[in-house]
Amino acid sequence: MGESVPHGERRLTRSVVLVGMMGAGKTAIGRALAAELGVDMRDSDAEIVASAQLTISEIFDKYGEAFFREKEGQVIARLLEGPPCILSTGGGAWLSEANRTMLREQACVVWLEADLDLLWSRVKHKTHRPLLRTSDPKATLTALLEDRTPAYATAPNRVSVEAHWSIDQTAAAVMDVLRATGTVTTKALTQ
Repeated sequence: MGESVPHGERRLTRSVVLVGMMGAGKTAIGRALAAELGVDMRDSDAEIVASAQLTISEIFDKYGEAFFREKEGQVIARLLEGPPCILSTGGGAWLSEANRTMLREQACVVWLEADLDLLWSRVKHKTHRPLLRTSDPKATLTALLEDRTPAYATAPNRVSVEAHWSIDQTAAAVMDVLRATGTVTTKALTQ
């Protein structure tokens, strides 16, 4: 994986958007990348919660998933208007064709691909996932992964998340993609 370069010597040319299933590590990896690059980390779910003054579960319960998805697209569009940042999206954000088009045009999109066992190990004890509040949450997660994978596979870039990797190792793999796509450039040292 990539070499370590102080963030003062790197430049983010456009926003980076992390997509993938719940539990793939979008927020944790996003925070690590933002810290390494010295840019803001934004989380579309956190922005929606702050704006609505309700949890995601409360939004789903009170207004439904369709309302949430509409607001999600609006929030993502607003976040992309600012300076380049690292943006972690909710697991369903990439499913919308409008979101996919907007994100492809305005950002470097990286799918954090994780297998079912890894995802389940990370989400099985979480109670704040509205889509997993079912009688058989693992079966629900399995179905979501199967349903969503074809859409995720259309992401321009992919990093396979390995269960034995640390956050830093996964962030380094993403950084390699960002360098390869020209999304992160290294500033030439002036003499």
